[in-house]
Amino acid sequence: MSLSTLFDLANLFVLPFWALMVLLPNWDVTRRVLRSNLPFVVLVAFYLYCISQSLNAESAEALANPSLSQIARFFGEEPAAATGWAHFLVMDLFVGRWIYWEGQKTGVWTTHSIVLCLFAGPVGVLSHIVTVAVRDRFFGVDRDSASRGTLEGKRPDAV
Repeated sequence: MSLSTLFDLANLFVLPFWALMVLLPNWDVTRRVLRSNLPFVVLVAFYLYCISQSLNAESAEALANPSLSQIARFFGEEPAAATGWAHFLVMDLFVGRWIYWEGQKTGVWTTHSIVLCLFAGPVGVLSHIVTVAVRDRFFGVDRDSASRGTLEGKRPDAV
């Protein structure tokens, strides 16, 4: 299977997880699916394949002591660009899932932050931080008491 096909499949692979978090956040199936670490295992396997295709002596040297021009040259190659994109897919989904579980535990609204995380990961994180701060400041919600609410007795990180 070509790298291009794997790239396309990886992009499609993450969409159901994002859709569940955004469209059906309180569905029991969503909670069950998002407890699993399997999606990350699959995406990391894709990442490892991509990085194995992109590393050679020149790229390893550039990554060991990077300059902006060397990194730009490295990511100018398709296998390296796929590696970077795989990194985004894994980390954005991981952080999006963390935001989702924080919302489930505390009752804070997360849909906007999850959507932002999908399209611009760090902006989604900032959005969630600001949303929690605004909720706590203006609505007087204590984070510890809120965390005892929605998922009593359920561990979101369980497989």
